[in-house]
Amino acid sequence: MKEITVTVNGEKHTVNVKENKTLLQFLREDLALTGTKEGCGAGECGACTVIMNGKAVNSCLVLAVEADGAEIITIEGITKDGELSKIQKAFIKHQAFQCGFCTPGMIMSAKALLDRNPNPTEEEIKEAIAGNLCRCTGYFPVIDAIKDVVEGRIE
Repeated sequence: MKEITVTVNGEKHTVNVKENKTLLQFLREDLALTGTKEGCGAGECGACTVIMNGKAVNSCLVLAVEADGAEIITIEGITKDGELSKIQKAFIKHQAFQCGFCTPGMIMSAKALLDRNPNPTEEEIKEAIAGNLCRCTGYFPVIDAIKDVVEGRIE
C-alpha cells in the first residue's frame, strides 16, 4: 500500500492504495465516481478517458500511484452547480450518443481539446477523439456537437 494525494474534481483526497490499482479502479471503487467506464482495459477504446493535469488520459493505463499529486477531472466534475457543461448540452442537442457507454470518455476528450484549443479545426477535432471508439453514433453527431461549442451555438 502507498499513500497518495490527488485532487479529483476540485476535492483533495489522501488515501492508501495498492501499487497495482489503476486510476480507473481508484476513481470507481474508492471515490464512487462511476461515470468513467471500463471498456477494453487496454487503452484502446477511450471509455475511461479522464483529464489528468490538463491532458486526456486513459485511466485504465495509469496506476493510481502515478497520479500522486495530480489534478484529475472526471465526467462528474464538468457539471457546475447542477448545470451541464456546453459540451454535454451539445451532445444532447446532436444526439451524439446512443448506448452512452463511450460518451463520458468522448466528452472528456472533447473537453481536453477545447481547454487547450478553443478554436480547433474539424481535423483537430477528429484527431482529439480518434482514441475514443463508438459503435453506435458513427462519429458525425459527435463532431457536429463539438463544432457547435466551438462556433458558440451552445449556451
